[in-house]
Amino acid sequence: MEIPVIDFSKLDGEERSATMALLHHACEKWGFFMIENHGIDTNLMDNVKQLVIQHYEANMKKRFYESELPMSLEKKEKLSKTDWESTFFLWHRPSSNIYGTEGLSKDLCNAIDGYIDQLINLAENLSELMCENLGLEKSYIKEAFSGSKGPSVGTKVAIYPQCPRPELVRGLREHTDAGGIILLLQDEQVPGLEFFKDGHWVKIPPSKNNRIFVNTGDQIEILSNGMYKSIQHRVMAEKNGNRLSIATFYNPAGEAIISPAPKLLYPCHLRFQDYLNLYSKTKFAEKGPRFESAKTLANGH
Repeated sequence: MEIPVIDFSKLDGEERSATMALLHHACEKWGFFMIENHGIDTNLMDNVKQLVIQHYEANMKKRFYESELPMSLEKKEKLSKTDWESTFFLWHRPSSNIYGTEGLSKDLCNAIDGYIDQLINLAENLSELMCENLGLEKSYIKEAFSGSKGPSVGTKVAIYPQCPRPELVRGLREHTDAGGIILLLQDEQVPGLEFFKDGHWVKIPPSKNNRIFVNTGDQIEILSNGMYKSIQHRVMAEKNGNRLSIATFYNPAGEAIISPAPKLLYPCHLRFQDYLNLYSKTKFAEKGPRFESAKTLANGH
């Protein structure tokens, strides 16, 4: 099962239509995909990953292995309500807490700040492409996500440490993401991420060639009236090596009200006889405009 790969370099040429169709298919049928040639500085991406790993080794590793979690595994206890991960969370928009986060080096703060600036541009570009495929105004998702200060953007930085008993614990338990568009900078060597599709868990390979892995969250499913799906996923604990995960969430603001886009809703609360009257005049025409007219009738116009 080959995961869709969206080549952003093809969006400006003769292959744009085919690339847009592939993106729509990925959002509709998969709920996850990879992006390549995305325009983000690859040296910056490599620097972020290297500095996060250094931070983990210097500041997080010892504390993790001295916590109660590894001790429980030593007792051969199966852990069903906890996750084998070492994490910290950073906010970027509408305001940033990076430089005030204790223990982060200036180099790491600067690298993450630069990376996120570029990543937000990619997220907003991606949201516009989704809107185009859904037949919405290109700024619809951004405006729907915006509170008084714009969308909310944050990053979960996680290391899934080498686990001596991976059969007893999940790296991260099964879930869907609550928010909007998730862009993942992940490990190049250690696997573990899995998504549930068509009744099977699909293993997501480590990201090669600086690809960014993307999945859609619950709010995109709501906004698209179920056309685009949020998909259950998990992280398996691994015996061989630490897995790096830097997941950035392009989410609605806390006060944003998310509803299905009216343009994507079917007509509702309409008397069937009224629909039949409309149908008799438009039977041999496209049904899309007929549905739009039916919505107008349903609203009392």
